[in-house]
Amino acid sequence: MITFSKGIRPLAVGLLAVTATACLVSAPAASASATPSLTRPTGTHPVGTTSLHLTDTSRPDPWVPTAKARELMVSLWYPAKAPGRDRAPYMTAKESELLLKAAEITGVPSDVLSKTRTNSFTDAKPAGRKHGLPLVVLSPGFGKPRSELTALAEELASRGYAVAGIEHTYESVATTFPDGRVTTCVVCEIKKTPEWWVKLEKGRAADVSFVLDELTGSRPKWKGARLIDPARIAMAGQSVGGASTITAMLADSRVRAGIDMDGTTDAPIPAGGLSRPFMFLGRQSTYSPGTGDEAATWERDWKSMTGWKRWLVVTGAVHVSFTDYGLLTDQLGIDSGAELPGARSVEITRQYVRAFFDLHVLKKAQPLLDKPSASYPEVKFCAPETKTCA
Repeated sequence: MITFSKGIRPLAVGLLAVTATACLVSAPAASASATPSLTRPTGTHPVGTTSLHLTDTSRPDPWVPTAKARELMVSLWYPAKAPGRDRAPYMTAKESELLLKAAEITGVPSDVLSKTRTNSFTDAKPAGRKHGLPLVVLSPGFGKPRSELTALAEELASRGYAVAGIEHTYESVATTFPDGRVTTCVVCEIKKTPEWWVKLEKGRAADVSFVLDELTGSRPKWKGARLIDPARIAMAGQSVGGASTITAMLADSRVRAGIDMDGTTDAPIPAGGLSRPFMFLGRQSTYSPGTGDEAATWERDWKSMTGWKRWLVVTGAVHVSFTDYGLLTDQLGIDSGAELPGARSVEITRQYVRAFFDLHVLKKAQPLLDKPSASYPEVKFCAPETKTCA
């Protein structure tokens, strides 16, 4: 069996160097099994998807000085009028190869992740009325591609959301551009400091604001952009993508609500606090109040959050449990280290993330977020004031 690392981010103080193996780390080889597939979404809408190549000429790339503009790849998922003819690929064969290589995973075909069966259709015709679709921005973990949150994106799109997954260039092990270029994780091998992580989160916040401009401005880059409601925008991210959600909310008031999925935060919230709705969702082993330095960053931020807030932890989860990888590793015979099955972790993540957005973006009551549920006993509600979770 191959073992995936827990993917713990370096602490805000005393950071250790991190490479792309923060995504996936392996030991012995595993046996290849059936072609993996994502869990079907539960909503009534077919899901369409498309990719956008966006270039921000107002700023140079923060990681490659010779790049005079910041180039991004963005995936959009959205409710479609009907399923299309072509099921969308999960990633390219080259991206699969580089991701597995970075993780030192052997014993499975190098292109196996590219063959993952998704539930969305390339360039299917969008459904909805003008300004009828709320928008959720998704930001992946450090070193990881935007595709790692596809199962969550498909679920939200099937329920009537437009979803934008941002690939933060040179922060992912592999990003493919339309002209065939494949950029790699330039920053994965360098030594990290607390200040460096703050820079990363601020850079991601700038990426988010630029993407919002491109989707909701006077000359939007997506043909279905008129369907997006610019007054109903929210964000979620995993790992550093979750930490960056706070930074993005502080930098851009258009982001009305946010979720941090298993991400240690680096930059303290300013004295003015954060009054918009926010939810922490993480591993019980790492993010229960009082358990260590990672949880301490949430405790610090919790005190500065003055609006609606929740702190939830999931028993048996590991870092990858809040992405597609827990599900895919189970199917490929790879040990992620989780006690929680991958299919169950996808279900829990989808249910609680969707409930949060339904409550704060669609203004629909969500009893699931009021107290623990017998349907999801793995999910504990934490009270950091008393350092308890129940």
